This record gives sequence, structure tokens and C-alpha cells, in this order.
Amino acid sequence: MREIIFDTETTGFDPASGDRMVEIGCIELINRVPSGRTFHAYYNPQRDMPAAAEAVHGLSSHFLSDKPLFASGVADLLAFLEDSPLVAHNARFDFGFLNHELRLCGRGEVSLDRMIDTVAIARTMHPGAKHSLDALCTRYGIDRSHRIKHGALLDAELLAQLYIELTGGRQIGLGLAQEAAKEEVAAELAAQVAVRPVRPARVFAASATELERHGAFIRTLDKPLWLEGAQAD
Repeated sequence: MREIIFDTETTGFDPASGDRMVEIGCIELINRVPSGRTFHAYYNPQRDMPAAAEAVHGLSSHFLSDKPLFASGVADLLAFLEDSPLVAHNARFDFGFLNHELRLCGRGEVSLDRMIDTVAIARTMHPGAKHSLDALCTRYGIDRSHRIKHGALLDAELLAQLYIELTGGRQIGLGLAQEAAKEEVAAELAAQVAVRPVRPARVFAASATELERHGAFIRTLDKPLWLEGAQAD
């Protein structure tokens, strides 16, 4: 099963009022295990960066001024996403900006049927608790000490760990590892059996010569106790 964890950074909260997406980070999961494949890109929003937004993610207008437009890299992004389910924290926000950018460059929107929202999962599992990414990382012991500001790829990496915790994926990964270990041991035993030499069956019955030698030895004994018991009977 292939899933994509993703996060976005933007100029604000509402694409309908002119806010744009400036960064996207994606992590590929296969059977709830990170595959090592990622996608990350910055985009020029063609507008100024509000101070409040820059304070959150640290992306200035100057930094983004030489970055490509979303339209110029959309094909690479869609090729990475394929038709896999897309996992995000407060997913309607990220889907809203992603689909807004797709509409602006004449591409079809990503169906909300593909959306998996980890906030909704967390609310079901922990009603009444805080459901921010920071709070949930603290609850599940996920290290975020290296996170100074928000970043799309960094947050996607944290979210991937959180999603694995929320869905029991760590146990799934452990089960896969155990099965792989069993297969490795079975293959090693089979190889050992294959190279082991075939030996003839051992003969445990005494030969006629051995029986004669044993009888001669018994006859040398002076009044053995078991013979006296037999004579008394």
C-alpha cells in the first residue's frame, strides 16, 4: 500500500483572498514504512510575504524571488503523487492550497476522496486533547528538537512518524521484519541441510563375535549376584 505524507507552507490562510503556496514536502510510505523517496520544492508566489507568515516558516520574499513558479514544476509533483492517498495534518487546509495552485495552472484538482486527515484521526483517538502537530509529537515521544521553524519537508517527516503511531504502523513494520527474519532463518537451515553429507545408518545390534566375547567374560565372574537370584527361583 502506497501513501504520501505531505505538508505545505503558504503566504497566509486563504487562497481565495490571494494567498499562495510557497513550499511543499512529501514523504512516500509503503505499507506504513518510509521508503526513502521524498519530494520537496519551493515556489515563487509572485506576491509579497506577510511578516506574520514569514515568522512561522522563515521564507522571505527575497529567498523565494528566484524560485520557479508552481506551474513549471507541477508535472514532477503530480508524477510523485500518482493516485496514492494523501495524508496531511488539518488536511483541508493543505488540499485547499494544492488544488488552488492546480486550478491556476489549468490542471485538474486532487479528489478529496484521497484525503486522510491526521487531525480527524487524533480527535477520534484522543477526544478533548490538543491535536496540534507539536502536541501530538509530545504525546507520542517524537523528537522535534531540531524543528526551529515550520518547514514543509521537516513537518512531513514528523507527520509520517505521527501517522505511523496513530495507525499502529510500527507494529506492522515490526511484523514485516519478523516475517523477513523467519524467511532468512528458514533459507539458512535449508542451505545447511543441502550441504550436509549423507551418512549410512548406524548399526546398534551386537555381532556374533561380540556376543561370544561377552559370554566368555560372564563365565569368568565368581558367583555373580544375578545368577544366584536366578538359582534361588
